[in-house]
Amino acid sequence: MKLCIATEVFVPDGSAEDEALARTSHLGIGAHHDDLEILAIDGILSCLHSTERWFTGVVVSDGRGSPRSGTYAGLSDSAMSRVRSQEQRTAAKIGEYGAQVLLDHPSAVIKDRASTVVVKDLVELLQATRPNTVYTHNPADKHDTHVALALRVIEAARRLPKGLAPRRFYGCEVWRDLDWLVDEDKIALDVSDHETLQAALLEAHDSQVSGGKRYDLAALGRRRANATFHQSHATDTATMLTFAMDLMPLLEDPTLEPATFVARHLERFAEDVRNRIARLGG
Repeated sequence: MKLCIATEVFVPDGSAEDEALARTSHLGIGAHHDDLEILAIDGILSCLHSTERWFTGVVVSDGRGSPRSGTYAGLSDSAMSRVRSQEQRTAAKIGEYGAQVLLDHPSAVIKDRASTVVVKDLVELLQATRPNTVYTHNPADKHDTHVALALRVIEAARRLPKGLAPRRFYGCEVWRDLDWLVDEDKIALDVSDHETLQAALLEAHDSQVSGGKRYDLAALGRRRANATFHQSHATDTATMLTFAMDLMPLLEDPTLEPATFVARHLERFAEDVRNRIARLGG
């Protein structure tokens, strides 16, 4: 199946577009350029150097509203969009992605709950790739565009024909970490390997890193902190972890509202805090 909706499908190894998409095992769907290298690093590393597993990245927004300073300060929105797309292609080469899809939607369209275009595009993408594992933003993130995209991805996944749903569906950390989830609800993904490559993937987005947002330091620092603070009474078994929220219950029960789903996680966190204080004499 050849994808028709994308502004661009970049295939680093030169394979045919339809073949590159069809071989996808791990799919990352991010709102912005560089989100994939933060939220979907588990999928990127899982597929690295493999001929059986392939990572496809999807960036949904056009990057026109990206912050800019220094060398990039005078760029127009259109020029900035081109720079960010080129940076994403560079990251795809470094990470040996099977394919990189650039959908080029304005953020306002992603956040417009009345618009259907993003969901339609995502349904077509999911049908073309049929991934086993999907990574996207978590619905408890604090960035509006991230939360909006998470909701669009959930809606798109719910529209898939029976049998095409992914086996694993992760809502991942970017603008709010997931350390607050109780351990039973927390998916800890070991991303200890290839630290230099992880840094290079983030440094590929030079317009952001040199422009004052040190995502390269912050993302790797969070992964190290997650590994150290994950278990208080055990030595570390990983040097870097990223946490994810299991979104599969939202596919298994299409009537479950995302707000209710997140509220249940919040209540379990609140109950855990209350119980610990009560147990210790508070």
